[in-house]
Amino acid sequence: MQPVPPELLGRPFTPEQAVRVGISSRMLQGARFHQVFRGVWRADSTEDTFDLRVRAALLVLPDDATLSHVSDLQWRGLDIGDTEPIHFSTASDVHVHRRGLVIHRRQDLLRSEFVRGVPLLPAARTFVDVATLLGDRDLLRVGDWLVRWKHLDLLDLRAFVLRSHLDGVQHARLIAPLVCERVDSVRESDVRWIIFAADLPMPISNLPIFDAYGVRIAKGDLAYPLFKVLVEHDGWHHERDAAQRQRDHLRRERLEAEGWLVIVITSADFGNEHSIAWRIYSALKLRGYTGPRPRFGA
Repeated sequence: MQPVPPELLGRPFTPEQAVRVGISSRMLQGARFHQVFRGVWRADSTEDTFDLRVRAALLVLPDDATLSHVSDLQWRGLDIGDTEPIHFSTASDVHVHRRGLVIHRRQDLLRSEFVRGVPLLPAARTFVDVATLLGDRDLLRVGDWLVRWKHLDLLDLRAFVLRSHLDGVQHARLIAPLVCERVDSVRESDVRWIIFAADLPMPISNLPIFDAYGVRIAKGDLAYPLFKVLVEHDGWHHERDAAQRQRDHLRRERLEAEGWLVIVITSADFGNEHSIAWRIYSALKLRGYTGPRPRFGA
């Protein structure tokens, strides 16, 4: 039996590409090959992944097809939503129908940027596009993540949503002012959303904290410097070793010695998010905050 040509390994290919290296359409029907989409194949030894399916789709879509919506975010590295169906956008009037693909028709010429050889819509446009699919909290996660990992500048995002007239822009305009720089995890975004939704004052993300001598002692996740209240998300899912526990202990002591009241939010706390808001409010009130109590469902 003829071995699978190396040119067909580790990648999707069309029947025409297969014929060029000696694999006929009849041979493609054998157990050594699998159809990814109608008109695109892979070798049995090539793993069927999101990466492979994206590249396979580009072989049958119009030349201007660009990865978009949540699929754009997933390609950039954000774990959000389902990997199927895969979303593409095109301004072409060529209609391609494949199971597992969603094709968004655009009226204007698409501008793409390439990441690992695949065309993506610019991150600011993707933020607006996914505003048609995601709720407020997830959209805040997306904005924080895009800015944190430098797919997008914060000021550019805010300018884009103000001048855009795309579907989803009204939702995007509500959330873009909440997007922050230096947000290190989606759970930090979640805590900020809980604070906002409860109508509490918004904290400063990842604030450097210094002692009385000007020595930096910590980087606070969510800080209220006026009240010296620090809200931190503890993302550990396993027991720390002795050295890490000691560092955490000493860090907390130094913060408390400088007058900071530290509120630690763990994964278990997200089972009662109203309690998170009340704990933050109580800490702020203890330090002199005179604003309103948390309001839910406002």
